[in-house]
Amino acid sequence: MSYEAIAIVMSGGMLVMLLTGQRIFAAIGFVSAAAALGLYGTGAIELPFNAAFKLFNWYPMLTLPLFVYMGYILSESGIADDLYGMFHVWFGNLRGGLAIGTIGLMVVISAMNGLSVAGMAIGATIALPEMLRRNYDKVMITGVVQAGSSLGILVPPSVVLVLYGMIARQPVGRLWLAGVVPGLMMAGLFIIYIVIRCKLQPHLAPIVSKEELDMPFTEKLKLLKAGIIPFLIFFFMTGLFIMGVTSLVESSAVGATAATIAAIAKGTLTRKVIEESIRKTLGISCMFMWIILAALCFGAVFDGLGAVKALESLFITRWELTPWQVLIMMQLSYIVMGMFLDDTAMLVIVAPLYVPLIVSLGFNPIWYGILYTITCQIAYMTPPFGYNLFLMRAMAPPEITLKDIYISIIPFVLVMIFALLLIIIFPQIALWLPDLVYNRG
Repeated sequence: MSYEAIAIVMSGGMLVMLLTGQRIFAAIGFVSAAAALGLYGTGAIELPFNAAFKLFNWYPMLTLPLFVYMGYILSESGIADDLYGMFHVWFGNLRGGLAIGTIGLMVVISAMNGLSVAGMAIGATIALPEMLRRNYDKVMITGVVQAGSSLGILVPPSVVLVLYGMIARQPVGRLWLAGVVPGLMMAGLFIIYIVIRCKLQPHLAPIVSKEELDMPFTEKLKLLKAGIIPFLIFFFMTGLFIMGVTSLVESSAVGATAATIAAIAKGTLTRKVIEESIRKTLGISCMFMWIILAALCFGAVFDGLGAVKALESLFITRWELTPWQVLIMMQLSYIVMGMFLDDTAMLVIVAPLYVPLIVSLGFNPIWYGILYTITCQIAYMTPPFGYNLFLMRAMAPPEITLKDIYISIIPFVLVMIFALLLIIIFPQIALWLPDLVYNRG
């Protein structure tokens, strides 16, 4: 059997196992182990052994549980609820203000958690019912929540970018900084769309009644305090890192400590909150560590096969594709896979092939990491099987149908495609901030 055939069998076998509902790390690990034993004999036991040591020696991995813990503490302690109350009062007299505030809330939640699921959970359980109660168009606001929650895997501290950094052997700090401007740009484009849409169709977003907003200015200032805590946490976590005061791991420790202190100050740090946060943190962290361990083993087998060289020869020599055509094909493959798989599974399947190929074609792997993440966001929300679509269906109120969910996401997907094209045409949108921070010395 040729090396190309072995690579196809490995990828196909892993994909079949994932589609049958097997756990990601189990599918990847089994295929990797079987291929290693079949190709290299019993000595292949060293592959997962070396992968494990590589994982545990990777210093930035310490950031993963700390950032996840920080997000869950802030979520479980009710700080996200307070944030929405603030947005409701301060943006309520603006047409579409609650939808705009929801996008802002999602950016803040993303900056605190790094997972799209957290933003989706808060948006679907808090923001969506509140906007429905105030007679917002259900189709539009369903799209708002889905689009806003997708920012969680792009805005730092993105857990997905941590995984990409590990597999692609790229510094996580650069990847996080590269995601800042694209994430804020995309949030800004969402807001511009909402403003224009609500101006053209005022019935979609009624203004909040004066009775609800009729409160003393001092009360509004008290509500404004709800936004101060997340801002301070984000400043101490990210600002100190950008200014060079703390390292990446130290920033994660600062963020986790600040979140705990904020919950204590709010008086909501109960035993139940601590137990729930730690339990969820442990589950998420262990899941990602097992996935990365399996991915490293899979990548080692692929490297040994020379699959990357074979793929490069196929695209460049046989098909005579230009580097940009190869890049477009890669992004389209993510769209197709995203209909069936989540971001982690996609990354693990193709990263061992795509990342070395991207480097050999002369593209920046940091820039490509942002393209991958945005394309994952788009794939999440692409009918008929987008990951986020069914997540929304599980969390949304009963009056939101699957048809509503499908229709709601179309304009936001178009906005995201536009943002993706901007970053492809102008790579400095993603690369300006990491270059500024890391090259200042």
